[in-house]
Amino acid sequence: MPPKKRSKKPASSSDSDSGPDDKGPLVKKPALSPSKPKGPKGEAGDESFPLERNRFVTVSEFRGSVMVGIREFYEKDGELLPGKKGISLTASQYQKLKDLIPQIDEALSKH
Repeated sequence: MPPKKRSKKPASSSDSDSGPDDKGPLVKKPALSPSKPKGPKGEAGDESFPLERNRFVTVSEFRGSVMVGIREFYEKDGELLPGKKGISLTASQYQKLKDLIPQIDEALSKH
């Protein structure tokens, strides 16, 4: 027995599947200016330094200890918020990192 042929339905002019009916004007968020990077908002006294795009180095205090953080931020409702990607170093860990910079630079030059 031959298979039954499927009949194609004619294209419908109905908008029932086209999504919401309230098609208002699109609201565009203001973009962050690359020439004047906006740092993340933190506690009063925190300082932040831009690395690139949405990555910042911050110096802050956490539970009575001064911390140096390197973190990726994301934008939500025009505000930069900390993302999951990042690390915080204590002052002594940051000092050890600074002491290792010449060795790191040498390793980088080999690649």
